[in-house]
Amino acid sequence: MRHIATVALLLAVFAAHGHEGEDHGAPPVTPTTRIDPRASASGEGFEVVAALEGGQLVVYVDRLATNEPVAGARLDIEGAGLKGVAREAAPGTYALDLAAPLAPARHALTIGVEAGDEVDLLAVTLDTAVAAATAEYVHTPGEWQVWGLAAALLAAAGMLGFGWRRKRAAKEA
Repeated sequence: MRHIATVALLLAVFAAHGHEGEDHGAPPVTPTTRIDPRASASGEGFEVVAALEGGQLVVYVDRLATNEPVAGARLDIEGAGLKGVAREAAPGTYALDLAAPLAPARHALTIGVEAGDEVDLLAVTLDTAVAAATAEYVHTPGEWQVWGLAAALLAAAGMLGFGWRRKRAAKEA
């Protein structure tokens, strides 16, 4: 009798499930991560990271030996239909405005860095090909009910089996 009451209580829990049509506040925000296309290269004295950020090609320039940002440099950028001198947006950060978005492809770029009497020519490949979108699976309330019911039935079967085994052991003793 005790086992039947336990099973009834477990099954009653799933009768009190949530359903659609009631407002329980704003839905949780799904976090999204966007990674801009980027490429990197290092030469004899400098290292660069080029990133496509909005309508600009942003290039971060550091000294190879110390990782110190290179301020006041001249950056000549060529390739993928681009040709121009990047302007310094912040120390070690240079930006070149794009006239049009880059097509999805692998773009070979040449970046010339001139800082004082040091000059370096670096080649990078910027991959702007769009990655395959992955659909996020959303569990439905009905699906959770099925899994919950399966768990409850499994627990009930275990309890009934345990009770049957105890009864059998008591008869044998």
